[in-house]
Amino acid sequence: MQVSFIGTGLMGSPMAERLLKAGHEVYVYNRTLEKTVPLKQKGAKVALTAHEARHLGEAVFLMLSDAVAVNEMLFPTDEEEKFTGQTVIQMSTISPDESRAVAEKIITAGGDYLEAPVLGSIPQATEGKLVVMVGAQEKLYEKWHTLLEAFGPAPIHIGEVGKAAAMKLALNQLIASLTSAFSLSLGMIMKEGIEVEQFMNVLRNSALYAKTFDVKLNYMLKNDFSSVNFPAKHLLKDVRLTLDEAKSLGLETVMLEAVQEILKKTVAMGSSDMDYSVLFNAVTNRKV
Repeated sequence: MQVSFIGTGLMGSPMAERLLKAGHEVYVYNRTLEKTVPLKQKGAKVALTAHEARHLGEAVFLMLSDAVAVNEMLFPTDEEEKFTGQTVIQMSTISPDESRAVAEKIITAGGDYLEAPVLGSIPQATEGKLVVMVGAQEKLYEKWHTLLEAFGPAPIHIGEVGKAAAMKLALNQLIASLTSAFSLSLGMIMKEGIEVEQFMNVLRNSALYAKTFDVKLNYMLKNDFSSVNFPAKHLLKDVRLTLDEAKSLGLETVMLEAVQEILKKTVAMGSSDMDYSVLFNAVTNRKV
């Protein structure tokens, strides 16, 4: 199949490569063209403009930073865009309302739309083991789930457009909240002079344990957050989106507001492009 992939950053690049490995003809576009070079070397064709990329693929994938970038790539001007015979598969983390608004524009322009945010990071993207969550009409899910299997073995149909976006936010706030809570506990242990491994052994054998604690532990102990799977600035954006959504649903958000303040402090410390686990330094008042 001829497909386009817009946004070849940390996650987009290995995901586009999965499409190549599945045998598809892949056109890639990124605003920083240098980021498309490794994919070109692996067989992808580089589109020089977003307009070119939008109109080359039967399916057009987007993996971008936010809804602003999504709209800029799909609707860069006030001129009416046409997506007749195309399907836009929007994989960025945006809010349910933002996703529904994009869907309405695509459908008005003659195209089909799926939201398909993913859970997982660069290793899972590389291995094709992401959890793919789909928000779309049942018939569109049935039509496209085989293609989506390039990214993960069992794409899940969550419901109509907006539902998968909400699921993604619900999961990403756990990333922020769990990491913040673990940072406070680990910080207490270290400042009290208790052996970290003793603490971890107790934690690992309890119902409180989450795998993410061990995944990020060495980052925190070594004070090295340069191996970036998910930048702190993007987690802050996701927390803001989750807060807005939770408030609109009448939920109590005091806890998440506190996590947002930790992430704001993290970014203010100059760590916005580091791995999100650098929020440990904001919690413990330590510099990188």
